[in-house]
Amino acid sequence: MAKSYNEIPESLIEWIKKQHMFWVASAPNPEGHVNLSPKGTADSFHVVDSHRVWYQDMTGSGVETISHIRENGRITILFTALEGPPRILRLFGIGTVYEFGTQEYESLISPENRKPGSRAAIVIDVYQCQTSCGYAVPIYDFVSHRTQLLRMADMFESRDRASAITSPEINQNGLKSYWAQKNSRSIDGLPGLLTAFESKVTPVNNFDKEVQRPKLQHSSSLLRKESTLGQGSGASLAIGFVLGVLVASTLFYVLSVAEKFDVLTTRA
Repeated sequence: MAKSYNEIPESLIEWIKKQHMFWVASAPNPEGHVNLSPKGTADSFHVVDSHRVWYQDMTGSGVETISHIRENGRITILFTALEGPPRILRLFGIGTVYEFGTQEYESLISPENRKPGSRAAIVIDVYQCQTSCGYAVPIYDFVSHRTQLLRMADMFESRDRASAITSPEINQNGLKSYWAQKNSRSIDGLPGLLTAFESKVTPVNNFDKEVQRPKLQHSSSLLRKESTLGQGSGASLAIGFVLGVLVASTLFYVLSVAEKFDVLTTRA
């Protein structure tokens, strides 16, 4: 059954810290595109206390969450258990956007903790926490976080860093230029990023380029593996059947001989 709280219980805070991903929902007012975005970068979500959370908002092809928060502040965070006991957790709150380059952003995200492509800190004042059963949510095994977004963003930022040494102008192939072109307006034309792409702060991040890329198994590989397992199981079954027949035949022969021996002994 669903349970509601006026704050995030301590037990749920510990559970939140163990989750590998979350979803963010927002909507414009009164009409427009409702947005739902999955977030999965490691160590990007943080709990300040039972009433406040925040996360690093990464660069993407859109800027819906930021635009919607600017208009009405409404935001919902959803966590769901993909392993272990089932659970769904929703955090209802009012969001605030702190863009890259602002003092508020830098007070939350230092260069040592900043991820490549981090464009804002989304701070959420939680006014209600709700849990529900999650019985219909499938069980999944966590393999690894993807690194494609981080590698791509780091490549764009490296161009900004190189240009900052020789020129005050924005590199047209850098991340700030991408923000200006792709992240300044939502699908519905609402304002998105306002100052990040004009910031004089040079983007620095904590990405380790030598980190190993996750190895993904394609569906064809999985099918071959399952097929091989199936063949192995079939072979084992056949061998077991043959051995069973041999044992049964041998036992029948032994019993027959023993019976004949008993008869001969009795007659003697």
